[in-house]
Amino acid sequence: MKIFLDTANLDAIKKYNDMGLLDGITTNPSLLAKEGGDPQKTMKEISTIIKGDVSLEVVSTTYDGMIEEGKKLREYGNNVIVKCPMTGDGLRACKSLSVEGIPVNVTLVFSPNQALLAAKAGAKYVSPFIGRLDDIGHTGMDLIKEIKQIFTNYNFKTEILVASVRHPQHVVDAGKIGADVVTLPPAVLEKMLKHTLTDKGLKAFLDDWERLQAENPDLKA
Repeated sequence: MKIFLDTANLDAIKKYNDMGLLDGITTNPSLLAKEGGDPQKTMKEISTIIKGDVSLEVVSTTYDGMIEEGKKLREYGNNVIVKCPMTGDGLRACKSLSVEGIPVNVTLVFSPNQALLAAKAGAKYVSPFIGRLDDIGHTGMDLIKEIKQIFTNYNFKTEILVASVRHPQHVVDAGKIGADVVTLPPAVLEKMLKHTLTDKGLKAFLDDWERLQAENPDLKA
């Protein structure tokens, strides 16, 4: 399963990319606004740092606007994936851009029907927002199961990109189902790194080593 970081924060991107953990990045206008500065410069830098796919989102809601923006976003790099919303115009733009060789991530997907239509329109990725479904009393991961079954039944090449991830268990559940990608905020990835028993074990090892050094002054690490 591929791991994408859902952020426009350059420090976080560099940090986790240097660990070898990132297969790609997803951004949106809200994430870019959160970081401030020049969004064009930020998008360019992200697409340069990351060798994998970088999803950059259009802000237009019309077909013509999405096509124009999508082509401009693609100029940031050959690894740029254009994010289009799950609307009629968005699917039309997805089809046109895909035919031209510009891959598309259809975002804001909340039902298996929407995912099916996005796949039919030629999307490279479909992004179901599981956390937002959980927020309104649904079980978001059930949507991933349904999409996975449909895509498997008909051999769709569209990848399932699990979005709106709220905690590490979402990642585990997505992996069990067989989702292709999870995109998560830096805070969730940081939690995945941590475990109290790891911290406890490391402290015990270091304490024992210090005791050995005290007993053997010439001992070196």
